Amino acid sequence: MNEWQQSNRDLFAPGQQAFVNVIDILLVTFLVYHLLRLIRGTRAWRVVLGVGVYILALVLSDYLELRTVHWVLETGKLLGPVALAILFLPELRQAIEGFARLGLWPERFIGHDHESIRGDALEEIVAATAELAEQMTGALIVIERVTTLDAVVENGVPVKAQVTAPLLGAIFNEGSPLHDGAAIVRSGQILAAACRLPLSENPSIDSRYHMRHRAGIGISEQADCVVVIVSEERGLVSVAIDGKLITVSTGKHLRELLNLELRGGLGRKPRRRRHRDSQDRGEKKVG
Repeated sequence: MNEWQQSNRDLFAPGQQAFVNVIDILLVTFLVYHLLRLIRGTRAWRVVLGVGVYILALVLSDYLELRTVHWVLETGKLLGPVALAILFLPELRQAIEGFARLGLWPERFIGHDHESIRGDALEEIVAATAELAEQMTGALIVIERVTTLDAVVENGVPVKAQVTAPLLGAIFNEGSPLHDGAAIVRSGQILAAACRLPLSENPSIDSRYHMRHRAGIGISEQADCVVVIVSEERGLVSVAIDGKLITVSTGKHLRELLNLELRGGLGRKPRRRRHRDSQDRGEKKVG
């Protein structure tokens, strides 16, 4: 107890070192707080709770002089970090990538362009989404932002074509061999279709959302992207961002949300397009 009190006095002793110590504590607290926010609701969150229970049991076994139990728990400390790193590599990668989105530095230093997609490509996505929702056709459109999804693109079928509403409609048509999977969009180009996405294991996801929504949420948890999801059962449109699902009610709402997330709020007024009927489809109710 005396050692603990002495360490506290040394920690906050007057002088320059005390100021450095306070900054050090605040930085660690900030990083731990954001790390817990990143893994909250995921499988890794349960692991953190389990590790907390393990540490508590280790301390109590030593305090209560349960020598055999303490020896077993003490031995587990040697292999524990390695086992956690192997078993939960995806969560660790997600957490490390998440630190790039904490707002600690200007976005231009991490390669982020406020305008991740051209206005005409965005309008095509809005028009295609409205039409797919009206037809009760399921769809999963992943739009890149900072993180490139090359690994996901590789497991799909290459398309490499300009984003157009008719092309997206053809990809997700039930008769198309590419409809079962996600389409990956980078800038104004569809890179690939029929791509497999990681499923979210967040236990707080509503039970009415199935594989398509879990896949959309899952990729938004692991990468900096915006995912447009059209429900096949109800024709409802949702947008997944950073592991959160936002329900979209109209084409206008979808357009504003995509403009905000992908173009920094630019282009709120849609550009005049050649095909007036496509513009009208984007304004229809999509949910």
